[in-house]
Amino acid sequence: QVRLVESGGGLVQPGGSLTLSCEASGFKFGHYIMWWYRESPEKNREMVAEMTSLGGTRYSDSANGRFLISRDMDKSTLKLYMSALTPDDTGVYYCKGAIDMIDYWGQGTQVTVSS
Repeated sequence: QVRLVESGGGLVQPGGSLTLSCEASGFKFGHYIMWWYRESPEKNREMVAEMTSLGGTRYSDSANGRFLISRDMDKSTLKLYMSALTPDDTGVYYCKGAIDMIDYWGQGTQVTVSS
């Protein structure tokens, strides 16, 4: 049974940094493409960062240069390091995996950037 559980969200001041984690289970973690998405009341759910099974990465324009996606293979955990955060980064962050052509989502973790 595929399971994705996000954690690490919280309140952070503008200019600060935060690391999100997505603990994965129920599938071979390193074999599939995975993403981080963000959703806010003002915006539809949007892709923030992507990591392929070969380690290739892709970022949204707003995340490029500030966010870093990575995998901890020992802990089967997908991470998102976010820096230079602005209020526009506020939202619920979701982990997504495409496992055998089925999309699986975590429950999300709230990130609020505010002074």
